[in-house]
Formats: sequence, C-alpha cells, structure tokens
Amino acid sequence: MQIILHEDIDKLGHRGDVVTVKPGYARNFLLPRKLAVEATAGNLKAIERIRGSLAKKTATELDAAQKQADLLNGIALKFARKTGESDQMFGSVTTADIAEGLGTQGFKIDKRQVQLAEPIKIIGESQVTIKVFREVTAQIKIIVEKES
Repeated sequence: MQIILHEDIDKLGHRGDVVTVKPGYARNFLLPRKLAVEATAGNLKAIERIRGSLAKKTATELDAAQKQADLLNGIALKFARKTGESDQMFGSVTTADIAEGLGTQGFKIDKRQVQLAEPIKIIGESQVTIKVFREVTAQIKIIVEKES
C-alpha cells in the first residue's frame, strides 16, 4: 500500500515522502494516528503543491535543532545510585532518567530521542548520544556516582 507521510518516522521515511508499507500497518497505525494519508492521485497533487512550505518548515526545524544540539553538547548530568559492597549498582540509569534530567535543565527531550543501547549499570562516566532531529545529534556526559 502506498502512503504519503505527514511526519518523520524512524526507519520509514521523512515528511512528504511516498512510501510503500503493508496494508495492516497503514490501516492500524499510521492512518488512525494521522501520521500518513493514502497516496491517491488527489493527495499526490496536493503534496506537490505544499512541498515548498514543507521544505521551509523543515529548514526552520533543522536550524532550531542545530541550536539545541549546540546547547546540549556542553551538558553533564549526575545521577546517584545505591551500590553494594563491590560497587555493584542496584538498578540503572535509563533513557527516561536522562530525559527527565535534561527536562529539569530546561530541555524538551523525549526518552525516545536518547540513543542508549542498554541502561547504564556501572559507576563512572559515559557518553550518550541525543538525536535532536533527523541527522542532528548531540553528545552529553552522564556521571553515575555512589549514593551516600
């Protein structure tokens, strides 16, 4: 089934792209959430007309994302976690913890934007990538300390 994307979707495409997906994915997920519309002749003509405004909107979002990434690059977050006798952590630092920590510093970051393969389970420093927008990323430092 051919659809036109209204929003960027990871591993599928960017706003305004015409992509082919399975009918169930389109009917049950993309269309009800208004993330896409069916690629009919009328919708294809309409998307061609508004493609220019989409390019301007994407350019402004990219500029704002670049500014946010520059601000994020200097950030260091500290987390205190309980540890056992051999410095084994109880629990971990997750993407939600990192997003919440950035939220307290005034950044609006969703936990899905934090690129973390698995939760941090060691004491010390780690570098974490934040995907701000499409190809714009920022590196932040996460410091995990023993809780006193």
